[in-house]
Amino acid sequence: MDALDLARWQFGVTTVYHFLFVPITIGMSFLVAGLQTAWVRTGKEHYLRATKFWGKLFLINFAIGVVTGLVQEFQFGMNWSDYSRFVGDVFGAPLAIEGLLAFFLESTFLGLWIFGWDRLPKKLHLMTIWMVAIGTLLSAYFILAANSWMQHPVGYQINPDTGRAELTSVWALLTNSTTLVTFPHTITACFVTGGAVLMAISAWHLKRRNQEDVFRPSLKLGAWVVLIAGVGVLITGDQQARIMTEQQPMKMAAAEALYQDAQPASFSIFTIGSLSGDEELYSVRIPNVLSFLATGNFDGPVEGIDNLQNEYVEKYGPGDYKPSIPITYWSFRFMIGFGGLAMLVALAALWFTRGGRTPKNRWLWVAAISSIGMPLAANSFGWIFTEMGRQPWTVFGLFKTSESVSPSVSTGEAATSLILLTLLYGVLAVIEVGIFVRYARQGAPEIPPETDDADKPLAFAY
Repeated sequence: MDALDLARWQFGVTTVYHFLFVPITIGMSFLVAGLQTAWVRTGKEHYLRATKFWGKLFLINFAIGVVTGLVQEFQFGMNWSDYSRFVGDVFGAPLAIEGLLAFFLESTFLGLWIFGWDRLPKKLHLMTIWMVAIGTLLSAYFILAANSWMQHPVGYQINPDTGRAELTSVWALLTNSTTLVTFPHTITACFVTGGAVLMAISAWHLKRRNQEDVFRPSLKLGAWVVLIAGVGVLITGDQQARIMTEQQPMKMAAAEALYQDAQPASFSIFTIGSLSGDEELYSVRIPNVLSFLATGNFDGPVEGIDNLQNEYVEKYGPGDYKPSIPITYWSFRFMIGFGGLAMLVALAALWFTRGGRTPKNRWLWVAAISSIGMPLAANSFGWIFTEMGRQPWTVFGLFKTSESVSPSVSTGEAATSLILLTLLYGVLAVIEVGIFVRYARQGAPEIPPETDDADKPLAFAY
């Protein structure tokens, strides 16, 4: 492995690890805000207890997400300095807006929410958690705008003297057609993730008949969110697939390992091929489905990898423009499979707990508790597909990954940082999971009686 391979591994490890926490943060921020809204409107104590319980888990996740996210931006200077030089004038704009606007909005109002219990008026305190939730959306939008520019660069020009990309229209950057389809797809997936967290932890407590007044409504809320948001993921994913086919047809062809042009094109549920992925040995296929995903028409034409490779050679010059076919093929299916499985578990949970029932089927509880990992896996495989399917480009059609790595970073240095960060993230994973599980097992807190002591010391609400 050379420095390029190691740098790619490092960015992949840190990105996937960080993105485990982001969807939980976004999804749970709105669910906690919704529960607190229910308490303010109804005055029912179980909503307050649920808000405090899920809010605590939200804060634990938020903290580790911030820590792991900081490393992402440092890597642009560490391992990808040539990339930073090329795109810094464009890529830096949405990242700066995210840091100065969205992150400060989140952190400021999160502090007010944490320390504002019993000190701010109820409705004003409720507003703070809604502002946190809105901040997470804004943060996601600006980050996705930056990533979408890498998928489909717009609003720029290449300076002939410096050879660098320069921003010509921030509006074009922020309204990139790729961003407009990627954002709702990502956010609905975040809601699926947040709903699965509620559903899984609530199922663990209900299996033990713990605090049913809190966890039965939480399980139903989580399951409904998984189902409704899951439908949103399917709709937005369908739209994204068509945009992807227009902008990066090689990625769509790689998702199906389709080497020859096809009209109509079938979709394989399962395929066995050669290790290189360039030969199909056996597959189970659904006719016409790939055509519909790619074009919206069951008889639509889909270009194959071989033809696109020839087109790219003519357009961009000699080179191999095929991504890793096995990775793109299977990550695409794992993304869909784990997301669909979470929806099935949510449907089963709602069915078997209808009418106040508490089912005794052990496998239902096992499935419901395990559902916490399903959307996390789907999210991770989705990002792997998105980024690996774009290869060999960092900025599609403009700048290759091989040109982006820092020239001054040696193989030894890249290996050292990869090993250290992987070990550090492993330690953080053990700590975070340990804390998360510990507080999740404690259940919802009891609410102490209200006092009128205005001089009581300021304390962390939890």
